[in-house]
Amino acid sequence: MTESCARRWAPLCRPESHFSSWCSVGILLGALVLLLPMSSDACGDPLRYESMKLKGVAQPRYSPGATVEYECRLGYMLKRPPLPTSARCQANNTWTPLQEACTRKSCPHPGDPINGKVEYVNGTLTFGSQIHYFCNEGFNLIGTKILYCELVGETVNWSDNPPLCQVMYCRPPPKIQNGKHSRSDQEEFRYGEVVVYTCDPSNGPDEYSLVGESRLVCSGNDVWSSKPPECKVVKCEPPVLENGRVVSGFGKKFYYKATVVFDCLPGFYLSGNNTIVCGANSAWEPAIPTCIKGTKPAVTTKPPRVSSSPGHPSCSFESPLLQNMKTLGGGIVAVIVVTLLMLQ
Repeated sequence: MTESCARRWAPLCRPESHFSSWCSVGILLGALVLLLPMSSDACGDPLRYESMKLKGVAQPRYSPGATVEYECRLGYMLKRPPLPTSARCQANNTWTPLQEACTRKSCPHPGDPINGKVEYVNGTLTFGSQIHYFCNEGFNLIGTKILYCELVGETVNWSDNPPLCQVMYCRPPPKIQNGKHSRSDQEEFRYGEVVVYTCDPSNGPDEYSLVGESRLVCSGNDVWSSKPPECKVVKCEPPVLENGRVVSGFGKKFYYKATVVFDCLPGFYLSGNNTIVCGANSAWEPAIPTCIKGTKPAVTTKPPRVSSSPGHPSCSFESPLLQNMKTLGGGIVAVIVVTLLMLQ
């Protein structure tokens, strides 16, 4: 009797068995199954929304009839008029669907900067948007060009202060020898301001010529529209044209940009340009022409020849009527010849 009882209460998983560890795992899983509810009569996790989040802590299980409440995420606020923000676990174990009840908050209107403008990249000022600042021509942007509407605590605001548009400036243009500009006593020049250079009177027999741009404009940030000019003596030798004459531009002295026009005497023709100018290097531009004896060769223009090559016949065309006339004419000539032979 004692032996039979001992056998009845022997452990299910014997230590000496090779499968004792698997047996323990099976018993543990079986216990877990018994602890689970016999019915799946419950809703899954509450639905997620872009603008709303679950209020409070989510529960591991929701029975039919249970409700959950949503609130706006950071950066969002309730729409007007308000929409439902609570969902119910229905009898079919699904949640009642909700519309997005929250909308993005808006950052303050930035307004256009003085001497500049704002570009609304996303077309709105709502949370997540960005704006770009631009300055008018002649102004520098001081600050941050791109701003973002982002979270600041419980609300939204721009990521930085709006920039400023500051006018561009130039330092005084360079001084030149034998000349000066119109605002030599001014220390700073705003964008678009103009200075005009002039040459001083010469102490010698020849006057100074201003070579280059006399008018300079401040283009901003210490940049002028061109290099300053030079004031120097520019003097060309009197032009002489053998077998020719000066038509216009007479003078004893020929300074910078002096212009002379030539013509040849009868019996000669002009080779070169008939108009020359005294250049910055005291030389005539272009070179002085020459007068050549005789008559200027006529320039002939021949029509282009159409050459025929194998595979490319010449561009000749005869109408069918012309071809028939040629054929008929050949026959008439033959008849005339035969008739004259018979009459002999």
